[in-house]
Amino acid sequence: MHTYQFENATLISEKGIVKNPIVSVDAGKIYGIQPFDEEIQQRIHEKIVFSEPVHIVPGFIDVHIHGVAGADVMDGTVEAIETMKESLPKEGTTSFLATTITQSNSEKINALQAVKACNEKNTAGAEIVGVHLEGPFISKKRAGAQPVEYIKQASVATFNDYQRVSGGLIKLVTMAPEEDKNGDLIKELRKQNVIASIGHSDATYEQILDAINDGMNHVTHLFNGMRGAHHRDIGVAGGAMLHDELMTEIIVDGIHVSPPMVKLAYKTKGNDRMIIVTDSMRAKGLEEGEYSLAGQKVFVSKDRAVLADGTLAGSIVKMNEAVKNMMDFTGCSLREAVQMASFNPAKQLGIDDRKGSLMEGKDADFCVLSEDLSVVQTYVMGQKVVG
Repeated sequence: MHTYQFENATLISEKGIVKNPIVSVDAGKIYGIQPFDEEIQQRIHEKIVFSEPVHIVPGFIDVHIHGVAGADVMDGTVEAIETMKESLPKEGTTSFLATTITQSNSEKINALQAVKACNEKNTAGAEIVGVHLEGPFISKKRAGAQPVEYIKQASVATFNDYQRVSGGLIKLVTMAPEEDKNGDLIKELRKQNVIASIGHSDATYEQILDAINDGMNHVTHLFNGMRGAHHRDIGVAGGAMLHDELMTEIIVDGIHVSPPMVKLAYKTKGNDRMIIVTDSMRAKGLEEGEYSLAGQKVFVSKDRAVLADGTLAGSIVKMNEAVKNMMDFTGCSLREAVQMASFNPAKQLGIDDRKGSLMEGKDADFCVLSEDLSVVQTYVMGQKVVG
């Protein structure tokens, strides 16, 4: 048991706000959270006093991230995944889905094997809670930065091969439902308790309805890589905003989706049906220059990453920045923004019994944010890894 006292801090727990909290951690789990009490001072192991007011919030869970700090999931090495694990807590992220991209079959398999091997090592840093398989079962028309030459027809057999190689780690699959004849793959994913997500799709609204009926329950990076809303066919984007069955990711860097559109989506979906993601690539946290994504040259300048033709190639936004942007763009509270960055992804992944909020019995994953939402400290399973 280790007991922390945080002074000049406000903690957002599942039950409410706790000022100057005392947090007890036992075997990586939260044993107790309570306001400061002089009577138990002698049982406090570590007192942390902040010079400026801070917020303590649940660790963020990024369900869509390709890379950071020069590393990418598609590098296919344990070292690359370890770099991501080490770097992500610096932005408050304590758990993530290692996200692949459409590539050759051999490179896809190498990446999945690397994630599996790294997960088995159980090294320090952000926890891998699964794999997000983005592609190859997508639409060539809506490929975006996904290499068109490696796109495949939706296939239950191919997915099962990938799942076997990953050791069962695939928890979310981004796919185009219109490319899944008879909805066979969607149905198989739901049978295996894997999230079926609409993304890189040119589906009509009628096809979206069929996909929902088959079990699709998630949308990858809303508005990006999908048929937009039209007044005679609201397409993927319109269907995503209209249907509560669909939990909806959104990249909140102010570039992939304009601030007014983020506000419109939030007004439509609300904080219960949205998930903040970064969709970041390896250049996040590094200097401007030339990088790579799935074998393609990516040019990073100022606040964006693009292919040679100007196509957006993932983001370089940090999770704490995206949370701040969500608040700035929509007027939502910190608690609501944190719900979209922590609790909603945990609930969608079915791990909200141990992650996504701060309460007794859950993993002691939390970060300390300054008033401007800079990361001051991050704790993973009760161990301080940043600050």
